[in-house]
Order: sequence, then C-alpha cells, then structure tokens
Amino acid sequence: MSIADVAFLVVGIVIVAATVMSAIVTVVVPRGEPVRLTNAVFRISRKAFEVRSDLLKHDYERRDRSMSRFAPVTLVALAFVWLTAVLLGFTAIFYALADELSWAYAFEASGSSLMTLGFVAVEGVDLYVVAFAEAGLGLLLLALLITYLPTMYAAFSRREALVTRTSISAGTPPTPWALIERYHRIAGFDRMEANIWAPWTAGFVDLEESHTSLSALAMFRSPQPHRSWVTAAGCVLDAAALLQSSVDGFDSPPAQLTMRAGFLSLRAIADHHGIDHPPDPRPDDPIAITREEWEAVLDDLAGIGVAVTADRDRAWRDFAGWRVNYDAVLLGLAEFTMAPYAPWSADRSPVVEDPRPH
Repeated sequence: MSIADVAFLVVGIVIVAATVMSAIVTVVVPRGEPVRLTNAVFRISRKAFEVRSDLLKHDYERRDRSMSRFAPVTLVALAFVWLTAVLLGFTAIFYALADELSWAYAFEASGSSLMTLGFVAVEGVDLYVVAFAEAGLGLLLLALLITYLPTMYAAFSRREALVTRTSISAGTPPTPWALIERYHRIAGFDRMEANIWAPWTAGFVDLEESHTSLSALAMFRSPQPHRSWVTAAGCVLDAAALLQSSVDGFDSPPAQLTMRAGFLSLRAIADHHGIDHPPDPRPDDPIAITREEWEAVLDDLAGIGVAVTADRDRAWRDFAGWRVNYDAVLLGLAEFTMAPYAPWSADRSPVVEDPRPH
C-alpha cells in the first residue's frame, strides 16, 4: 500500500467516524452538545431561508409559511448530508484498499454497499468487511432518523398543547394583561396555580430538556401562524411578574417557582443555541419594558377591578427585578425563532413587524 493509499484510508476513516459521531451525538446522546456538522447544516439552511424571509418581510403569512418549512427541510437535508459523507468516506476507503481500482468503481462499490443494493461485487476479505460495515452504518443512520422524528414530534406535541391552552385565556397573540383579566373575571387568581403555574413549571422543565437535546425543535413553528412557544412563555412569565409585584395581596410561591423555572429554562436553551444574554443580570439592570408601558397596563387592570398596589415606585422596582431575569434571553429567543408579533416579547425584535392593521 502506497503512502497515498494510506492517506486516503485515514481520510476516509476520519470522515466516516466524524459523521457517525455527529449522528450519535445529535440523535442519541441525551445532552445538548454542540455538533459542528449539524450546526453547519442548520446555519447554511437558515441563511437560505432568511434570504427568502427578507423578501417576504412585509407579508407575514407567507413569511411564516416559508419559515415553517425551515426545520423539517433542514432535518431531511441533515440526513442526506450524513449519508453523503459516509458514501464519500467509504469511497476513499475502497479506493485505498483495492488494487488498481478506479475512483468511479470505488464510488459505485460504496454506493452499492451503503444502500444495500449489492449490484457491485467486491473481492477480498478486507473489502467484504468494508462493504458489510458500510451497509450496517447506512441502516444505522436510517434507524436513528426513524426513531429521532417520533421523539421530536412527541415533544413538539406536548409543547404545542401547552401553548394552545395558554392562548385560551391569554389570547392570540398572548398578552399577560389578557391572562390576568380573564382569571380575575372568570376563575379567580387562586385557580391559576392548577391551570397556569403548575403546568408551566413542568412545561419549562420539559422545554429545557427537549429544546437542548433536540436542537431543531426550537425552530419548529406552531400550527397556528400567530402562536409561538416563545411568546406564550413570555406572556406567562410577565403575568406572574405583574401579579407578584403589582397586585395587593398576591403572594404566590408557585408563581415565583414558575418564573424561576422559566428564566433558567430559557437561559439554557439560549446558551445551547449561542444566543448572547447576561448570565446573571443585576436587579437594577435596564429592561426592554418602559415604566410608561407598565403604568398603562396597571391603569387598565385597575379599571376592571384588580387591586393594583398604591405604591407604584416599589411595584415597578419589583416588576423590573423579576423581568430582568428573563428580559434579554426572551427577546433573543424571539429574534432567533422569528416569533410572531406579541407585546412585550417579539414586538421588540428587529425582525418582527406588527401585522395588525394600523
């Protein structure tokens, strides 16, 4: 075996090993580890979809339809990239191990083995072993993808059920004041523990696990174009912060736990996707909500009979102290996912315009 053949053999083995490891870490490892190949495929695909999205920026419905295809198309492309890389890696291995074998024949032998077609015969124990190994890896990659998609869609279904339940009381787009008003008028704030805080505390735990171990899930858009897991999460967190800081007599440990679960979950997802945010913001750091906006919401809540606190200076400090924990990360995720318009979250994103008639 010549030095060139040894080089081709090493290169082929490295390509195959790196590809298989990429697939295993992406699909099997239950931890949000960055994978260069997977990240590269998603970055390239996102750039392509963003170009189309920019052309449709004044037509939200069409832009949403376009972006709804981004994650599914990229997943299919990722599987194609894995198979192509294995095909090319084994082509180099076949070429290195076989005497006087042309590149064309090595490519045919690799493709025949990968797809388990068997239309190209190879000779020699070493080539038999390579052919069997490639066929097994091809089946393994397909099996991984087949098991990966049901797991992802099960997590997607759980997430969207929570988003839909929230929209019933918070509206579409969801707003914290609509959520507070409906519970004030219909059920009472004491019912929020079972219907809002407990489900969302568990939901944030599920979001952190699923949206870091299944990276593409963050980019899967809701079935309804004006709903989003990001805006729904922001609505619930803002509702908890408003009630805890600005309503007399409201002191709910479950609501506080929901806020803590929420900002920890959003930070973990943002870190996994490389979204910049302050790791440990100070209580007096600025937030994206102005005091005038907050005052207007309190006036509206007071107008429907909610017992808004009289000490608004202290209430504002308390609200800002809660909001600062998730303010930057919420806006970063809204921009990253191109979330639909929603007050106090996606409306602060530079890529979102208010689709409502002016």
